[in-house]
Amino acid sequence: MSLLDPADEQALFALLADTDQPKVVADAKGSWHALHARGIALDGVVADPSLAGYLCRPEQRSYDVGSLAQRWLGIDLEALSAPQDDQPQSAFDLESLADDAPAATALAAARRAAVLLPLQRALEEQMRQRGVLDLYTDLEMPVAATLTGMEDAGIAVDDAVLAARQTELDARVTHAAEGAFAAAGHELNLSSPKQLQTVLFDELKMPKTRRTKTGYTTDADALASLYVKTSHPFLEHLLEHRDAIKLRQTVEGLRKAIAPDGRIHTTFQQTIAATGRLSSTDPNLQNIPARTEEGMRIREAFTVGDGYECLLTADYSQIEMRIMAHLSGDEALIEAFRSGEDLHRYVAAMVHGIGIDEVTPQQRSHVKAMSYGLAYGLSTFGLARQLGVDTAEAAGLREAYFARFGRVHDYLEHVVEQARRDGWTQTMFGRRRYLPDLNSDNRQRREMAERAALNAPIQGSAADIVKQAMVDVAESLTAAGLRSRMLLQIHDELLLEIAPGEADAVEELVRTRMSGAATLSVPLDVSVGRGATWRDAAH
Repeated sequence: MSLLDPADEQALFALLADTDQPKVVADAKGSWHALHARGIALDGVVADPSLAGYLCRPEQRSYDVGSLAQRWLGIDLEALSAPQDDQPQSAFDLESLADDAPAATALAAARRAAVLLPLQRALEEQMRQRGVLDLYTDLEMPVAATLTGMEDAGIAVDDAVLAARQTELDARVTHAAEGAFAAAGHELNLSSPKQLQTVLFDELKMPKTRRTKTGYTTDADALASLYVKTSHPFLEHLLEHRDAIKLRQTVEGLRKAIAPDGRIHTTFQQTIAATGRLSSTDPNLQNIPARTEEGMRIREAFTVGDGYECLLTADYSQIEMRIMAHLSGDEALIEAFRSGEDLHRYVAAMVHGIGIDEVTPQQRSHVKAMSYGLAYGLSTFGLARQLGVDTAEAAGLREAYFARFGRVHDYLEHVVEQARRDGWTQTMFGRRRYLPDLNSDNRQRREMAERAALNAPIQGSAADIVKQAMVDVAESLTAAGLRSRMLLQIHDELLLEIAPGEADAVEELVRTRMSGAATLSVPLDVSVGRGATWRDAAH
């Protein structure tokens, strides 16, 4: 029951729904869902301090009202209020208005609401000083509105398909465990680092991995590297066991997340990744492998919903490499995209000085790893480890690459030096990432910051372009009067549910809006597929 009388309650609900009444709402997306679940509309949101705080300090852990008020206004709401639970609370905390709520709870909610307007004003001034106010107004706020609709729509799921996948994975887990026990000569807990250390290093006498406080590491990277060195069947079965368990947990999580409407409504996190990328939680749909048969079999369970014709997927081809070409201005790399040839085969031919038809699959694979590794700040040692070659061979490949693509080298060097001077990097859209450790006396922290400085402008620009495409597609669907709707954004891929008779029109709209989301010196190539399931719609 509400503390408000019926007339005041109806007036409040009308105000919340009034588009012409501007509102400042912390965690506007979460507040919309909380109100919508109670049959209350929320419209006219013009500002969200949580998003503003994120753009000002993208490395901050929390953007709840209390944390923001403490940092930007110097107001300690916790000290003013009775202790509340640890969960971030929106301005529309309806539970605090129940007539049996303690007075202190209602007062705490009122204080949170009271600081929103001065907090937003302070953050807008900070955004103006940091050059991200337009990014907030023109991109992040529209993205939040778009994500709200996507989360509300959800995506249809066939639980019978997921149940079948779970049964198959149960069998894989059991089979892999039995194989590991046979190779070890006895049963053990395959999830126990201590028991694994005993089997690997004492009983099987394998080479030692990196030492930790609790012995020698048995993490996934170390075991994969150990398997490359030894090809021991115990490691083969152990790695298979871990992979199957991870996939089974993913499937179990998906099944638990199916709502009564038969759809999964994931939550897109907009303030988690410092680069600007979105993440998916409850459940995490980014956990589904995108390029493996097992991942594709899980995607079979995601289907077109009742009243719709098919699913449509659209994603950018090699977007980060295209951004690298644009930002570096390297004519050779730009020409590689304009040639129409397979990018990595073309680049491998240039690096090795051979014809495109002479490039081997291994050469293509190595150059592909090099290209993406540069964008992620991969060291020569890291490249050698990834390719399974010695550091001398990796260094030689790196030198040959830069000999052909010199402006890429110059760009990467310039990015780090500029960031060291400024203290931050910037995307094509003006998104900043602050990296104070670039001048740290601690070598490990400094090198980590340097890798982030290399990566942030490229990955961040990719994230901004995908976000712009989402907003443009959603707005264009509405403007065209189409009933088709966007459901998911996973990495560089958009997934839409297509209404009957709209497939061709939507495909053309999506291609146009995605390819036009940014202007680069190379074209933004978009791949599109259709099908009854997420797998069938792959391209």
